[in-house]
Amino acid sequence: MPDQPVPVPVERLRLDMPPAHTDPAEERAYRKERLAGALRLFARLGYEDGVAGHVTARDPEYDDCYWVNPFGRAFAPLGPEDLLLVDGDGRVLRGERRVNQLAFAVHAAVHRARPDAVAVVRAQAPYGRALAALGELLAPVTHEACAFYEDHALLDEYAGAEDCARIARALGPYKALVLRNHGLLTVGGSVDAAAWWFVAAERAAQVQLIARAAGKPVLIDHHSAVATRERFGGDLAAWVSYQPLWQTVADMASTS
Repeated sequence: MPDQPVPVPVERLRLDMPPAHTDPAEERAYRKERLAGALRLFARLGYEDGVAGHVTARDPEYDDCYWVNPFGRAFAPLGPEDLLLVDGDGRVLRGERRVNQLAFAVHAAVHRARPDAVAVVRAQAPYGRALAALGELLAPVTHEACAFYEDHALLDEYAGAEDCARIARALGPYKALVLRNHGLLTVGGSVDAAAWWFVAAERAAQVQLIARAAGKPVLIDHHSAVATRERFGGDLAAWVSYQPLWQTVADMASTS
């Protein structure tokens, strides 16, 4: 009988972790690459509606400056070279196209209110918009939804893009915001984390709405929901969770 295989030492097993950059130029290139990839992913997932929807990333060196997708360009073909550098007042500093001033003002307000937020996501996803139309928070109906338990907020009144300061205040210290009659907004300490929180919130909204349509969902109890959030609700967990999605858009870019 053959010998049982010997377990591989844990220290020899690869586990991808967020890179640490000491050079602002390298960090800038990394954030732009991830931002463009998130936009391409959102195109694949159907989180795009006309000229609406933006992902922003704070520049690692220039104060109150952010990278963002240009106005009127589809998400799918965007690369890092297409992104705009825009200051907090909406002035384009690098790039050749215009920025959606009203939409960007919301992102700038959130970035200013949340210096910990490297990235902000506002996109057009159907289930998050449906939940917002009901004026409801994400409920702890699944393990995955517990990541948002007591860590997201509802702006329970209609707010236009001109209400950017009110939107930033409503988000407060949380990772996500349900904008009534609009949809979802998420933030993260990395582009990957913010993008994952948006995808995760959209999926949680989908399950919640399906469960409600089928019957009365059974909620996870407070203690268990908090424990699950503490284990899986941090930006590192979000970054790790996002990597399979990132690989799909990175692989597509490398073969195109």
